[in-house]
Amino acid sequence: MTRYLSRTGAESAGHGIRLLCFPYAGGGASVFGRWQRGLDAHGARAQVLPVQLPGREGRMNEPRFTDLDALARDLDEELDDVLAGPHVLYGHSMGALAAYALARRRQRRGAPLPAALVVSAYRAPHLPAPSIARPDASDEELLAGLISLGGIPRALLDHPEWLSALLPVARDDLMLCTSQAATGSGEPLRIPLHLFAGLRDRLVSVPEVVAWRRHAGRGCEMRTMPGGHFFIRAHEDAFLRELSVVLRHHAARAERRERMLAGAVPA
Repeated sequence: MTRYLSRTGAESAGHGIRLLCFPYAGGGASVFGRWQRGLDAHGARAQVLPVQLPGREGRMNEPRFTDLDALARDLDEELDDVLAGPHVLYGHSMGALAAYALARRRQRRGAPLPAALVVSAYRAPHLPAPSIARPDASDEELLAGLISLGGIPRALLDHPEWLSALLPVARDDLMLCTSQAATGSGEPLRIPLHLFAGLRDRLVSVPEVVAWRRHAGRGCEMRTMPGGHFFIRAHEDAFLRELSVVLRHHAARAERRERMLAGAVPA
């Protein structure tokens, strides 16, 4: 068992391709708590594996990463066994950068790659990181930036103790995004990329998401969604419907490949 996953997916063999989900800045694995049921409803044929980063929720007492290279190295080591089988990496906002850094590291060392990388609401890695607030912003300024993007559920505003726990996590996560460990230089990823952008996203524009095409060595597909930066929350069902199309495609390809390797289908 890895610290990053509450389950490895091995107990659900036959459920479909594994989908490892990386949260946005300040978020935890619970962000994806309803995704398994939602994707099942759309016939996605995927096993949802939310990635729990250190320093939040069940790992609150562990130190957080503020350097992307260090995070990618730890993810690679901890998730190596899980990533040996067919899988897709998905990340939203900061999670997109983390998923990309992991895929790039594994490509460099010749490890098994994901069937695809799915990213949403984040600028291509060769562009400057989006800025919610200045690095020296006060808690009040950081909170105002998060609220303006829809990143703080209204229920949290009535619980100062929860906000006081959230803001240090968000601050460190934003530092990780600006660590410049992933500049986007080097060889494009040898996997397909699927891109999602919010039409009313005030932090990351559609052209900035389209710019990920530079890093796609096996094709790239773009979809736009209604809503702003957190469209995966505000329009969750619509997003999962689109994501299920991507997952069904790669699950079917993975199954065909496994049958060929087993000799059931002539090569």
